[in-house]
Amino acid sequence: MNNYGKYFEEFSVGDKIDHALTKTILESDNNLFCLLTMNHHPVHIDEEYCKKQQHGRILVVGTLVFSLIVGISVADISGKAIANLDYESIQHKNPVFIGDTLRAESEILHMKESMTKKDRGIIYVETRAYNQKNQLVLIFRRNVLIKKRMGTNDK
Repeated sequence: MNNYGKYFEEFSVGDKIDHALTKTILESDNNLFCLLTMNHHPVHIDEEYCKKQQHGRILVVGTLVFSLIVGISVADISGKAIANLDYESIQHKNPVFIGDTLRAESEILHMKESMTKKDRGIIYVETRAYNQKNQLVLIFRRNVLIKKRMGTNDK
């Protein structure tokens, strides 16, 4: 896994990354996530209930959408991360439904070197997710602590 991800020096402010992975959300994905996270709200699991609600069909759990998009971005953003320091400004812009296919893109907004350790730096990145109709469904920002090429054993 030494070649997985990028070092801090390989990023630049303004970089735009179209993540190659996409994911079609299956009913089983949503159901399993509901079970694992104990989210049993009927809007996520009860088709008959949903028919009487605003969207008329099951909504995918927002935290599943968020988790999938973070995962889609790992190879390009946090593959060499030491830690995700924070997630902020998580915005669900449009609903996601079973059968939707999601893609993501990220932009490097800011970079700074660590004040205490020379072998790492922090990138501030915004990630946006879209469905198959190119509708924006999610935006979030995060600070990621990333290894520098120097001072590591990775080659």
